[in-house]
Amino acid sequence: MTRSSRPSSRAKSALNYTLLAIIGGVFILGVGIGIAFSSTTNVNAQNVASREFLDRSVANPELCVQYGASAMVVESYAYITMNPFNVYVSQPSMHPGCVIRNTNWSVLERMNVVSSNEVRNCRNRLNTFGFMGDINNDPKVQCIYQNQADDNNFLAPQGGTGVGNKAPESNRF
Repeated sequence: MTRSSRPSSRAKSALNYTLLAIIGGVFILGVGIGIAFSSTTNVNAQNVASREFLDRSVANPELCVQYGASAMVVESYAYITMNPFNVYVSQPSMHPGCVIRNTNWSVLERMNVVSSNEVRNCRNRLNTFGFMGDINNDPKVQCIYQNQADDNNFLAPQGGTGVGNKAPESNRF
């Protein structure tokens, strides 16, 4: 009886090694396919997939990284008619831009792209500045509002729908 059990145990161990080899081969093939897909990812103007790409896309990357953060600016216009009441929205366009930290506004003043009055007005509303375009060649600078609300407005709050309730920071526009 021991003789008949030996060939079956050898067959079982050969089967285990074959199964392990197949699983290892599938794993290595999966890793290879994953590397191939990730290395052929297109990062271009239609596919902004990384912060590094965005940093390189702004007109003044050194200034933006040193004094603020690069950003995607979504530009869209809304047209509202009163009689009849209708709302029309233009196709949004995306532009590279930069948000300047509050502590670095003096850089914008030194470059004469904002006045001291604009700085005072923006500071009174606790906002900051952002710009599109080349900072040295007629940039579009705006006082922008940082939304720090950390709730998801698509989810209804516990107490109801929250219609008519304004976020406390909404008076900072």
